Amino acid sequence: MEVLFNIALTKDFKRDLKKLGEKKFFSPEVIEVLYLLQRGRSLPAKYKDHALIGEMAGYRDCHIFNDLVLIYKIENNLLYLVRINTHSEIFG
Repeated sequence: MEVLFNIALTKDFKRDLKKLGEKKFFSPEVIEVLYLLQRGRSLPAKYKDHALIGEMAGYRDCHIFNDLVLIYKIENNLLYLVRINTHSEIFG
């Protein structure tokens, strides 16, 4: 039986989404990443999914495009979408 996590959006993610716009957010790559994550599946290597360290320990990020990063966390059957923006916008 396949896992299906509920999705929770942070305020930062919602703000990023407004800046990003629907055209980029609903791209096939973003849809693929969200589909796989919601089902608890591993992402293909091309997305460079990895755990974060330091103050972001416990979170993961993946690179959807060259400079579009998704930060997320899976906890208690929830997929938290934390940020989606450029690397420089998120990490300074």
